[in-house]
Amino acid sequence: MKNPSRAFALALAGYGVIASPAAAQDVDAGQTQFSRQCVACHVVADADGAVLAGRNARTGPNLFGLADRAIASEDGYRYGDALSALGATGETWTAENFTGYVQDPTDWLRGKLGDRRARSKMAYQVRDAQAAQDIFAYLQSLSAD
Repeated sequence: MKNPSRAFALALAGYGVIASPAAAQDVDAGQTQFSRQCVACHVVADADGAVLAGRNARTGPNLFGLADRAIASEDGYRYGDALSALGATGETWTAENFTGYVQDPTDWLRGKLGDRRARSKMAYQVRDAQAAQDIFAYLQSLSAD
């Protein structure tokens, strides 16, 4: 192998020393990214209505309890047709689904549904995959039991 540090990393990965991508999530970085990219449209408010993050925005759904929740299932929010159709299939908000969706909502929906005409109501894109993973970790930390 031409890159000795890559060879070393691969060797360590074989012994389980290198953390998985999910473990590489940074909750603090996710909080920063959420504050920069998500608060204009989303809030994280618990069942009692206490706002844990955001500013009571109502453009997008409440993101409390998002991890492993059924897609398009937040009560009282009107989802777009494509996201509702995907939710009807039983898909949930896993780290992979969340990261794919927030990076390019319309393209992700089209791929998941196999429908070139599917569109997302969410136009904003989190351009960086690591930032998307960190945001998911942050949301997950707010909703932990």
